[in-house]
Amino acid sequence: MLRVCIAQSARSLTRSPATRLAARFPAAIPRSLAPSRIISTQQHRMASNKAAPLKLKNPSLWIEKGGFVNGKWTAGANDGTFEVINPGNGQVLGTLPEMTVEDTKEAVKVAHEALKSWRKTTETERAAILNKIFQIMTENSEDLAQIITAENGKPLADARGEVTYGASYFTWFAGEAVRNYGDVIPSAVKGVQNMTLKQPIGVCAISECCFPNAMVTRKLAAALAAGNTVVMKAPAETPYSVLAIAEICRQAGVPDGVVNVVLTQKHTPDVGKELCENPLIHKLSFTGSTRVGKILMKQASGTLKKLSFELGGNAPFIVFEDADLDKAVNGVIACKFRQSGQTCVCANRILVHDAVFDKFSQKLADAVRKFKVGEGVKDGITHGPLIHEAAVNKVQQHVDDAVSKGAKVVVGGKKLDVPGYFFEPTVLADVQSCAIDNEETFGPLAALYRFKTEEEAVEMANNTEVGLAGYFFTENIARLYRVAAALEVGMVGANTGVISQAAIPFGGIKESGFGREGSKYGLQDWTNIKLIAVGGL
Repeated sequence: MLRVCIAQSARSLTRSPATRLAARFPAAIPRSLAPSRIISTQQHRMASNKAAPLKLKNPSLWIEKGGFVNGKWTAGANDGTFEVINPGNGQVLGTLPEMTVEDTKEAVKVAHEALKSWRKTTETERAAILNKIFQIMTENSEDLAQIITAENGKPLADARGEVTYGASYFTWFAGEAVRNYGDVIPSAVKGVQNMTLKQPIGVCAISECCFPNAMVTRKLAAALAAGNTVVMKAPAETPYSVLAIAEICRQAGVPDGVVNVVLTQKHTPDVGKELCENPLIHKLSFTGSTRVGKILMKQASGTLKKLSFELGGNAPFIVFEDADLDKAVNGVIACKFRQSGQTCVCANRILVHDAVFDKFSQKLADAVRKFKVGEGVKDGITHGPLIHEAAVNKVQQHVDDAVSKGAKVVVGGKKLDVPGYFFEPTVLADVQSCAIDNEETFGPLAALYRFKTEEEAVEMANNTEVGLAGYFFTENIARLYRVAAALEVGMVGANTGVISQAAIPFGGIKESGFGREGSKYGLQDWTNIKLIAVGGL
């Protein structure tokens, strides 16, 4: 039986030696923000020590006073406040000030001015700062994990893993920064030498969701490594992790104005529109739904910004008749139920060969029954809550729709009537055509479909408008290569349910977006390639 356990509910770091660089960077521009709304770092730390709801070893990482603009904590226009809810108990974790479109414009101006100096730093200098950020994140990994669990709900073990994963992008792109090579190109014209060099794009806007730490670092590390400045719109559900990263950047010696964070809940559409349309921004990187991605792409078309979109997925997970079923079950657990199914690369449709369907479904159900669901800070919890009530309702709608069309509930199938936003980890068998076919559930629902042939499985897997990730298990080496090539996705996990690493190119095709994050290719999306043709030689 599914066990459900619901709980109710300083060290100061010195700045990096890289701060010697700070003297090279003048303050971005005179700020128009009211002086009374600018919070000094010292005042911020005092406030944090008194009010932080979490017992952090380094209280400076708990930011309550506002966003981060030009190296200062600011409430901006302070157009009211919004509440951040702990999804593990439904209680208010904290309140933060609502910043506005005008505040966003100010942050963009600051970033534009800071770009003039930051882009002139050497790759070696930027790599030193990125490595310092990695060091500080590692030293404060437990505090960062506590913040993630408080605002996102995932179990502490998962949060610790996310921090390790997120920090790895800074050390990865520190290495990539010093290897951002250009080319010498043979010329068809005598006396001319062709060369290329890679330069920063300019001011970049970042917006993300899902993983409060790692999705920020995956973008931010690459942007800084390439010499860009950044304006981040923190998600209203999980802003504290983003603010903690901004503070770490400050401690590591990132100059004022290079990294900026704006906060809002009620002004999110208007702030997003400003980031898309502001002519001083030359790149937008967004992680979120395909629906929102299409809106942002239309809004950004007027200024022809460079875009990187990591959008919705509907990942197939295929279990062939020759698969090692125990390994395949472990793969589903790692892939489908990670963060309670709230990842863009998790399996949405689990396609199982008819010959092993019953055996596989039973093994999976037995594994899911052992999950321990509850508030992520509690010992032994394996799976936490969903991010908000709307997410819970969507999972229930998908379950109800599938059952109405012939699916059988093997495990779970309903909301949990407890504080917080919880849904039972669920396994459905014999799923027929239903909403899950074309909609991303984004919750702890494993929907099992039957198939009879390899060709049928591949056709079912590709029968969707999106193409982010796909997975399959087989012991046939020829089939492994065939199916990996045939799946219409940007990333394939063959005999594994875990693919995310700093070293791999993360991204999708079709309506899952474009661009790649991480890997040796990840820096390219944050640079412009310039040709220099030298004549008279």
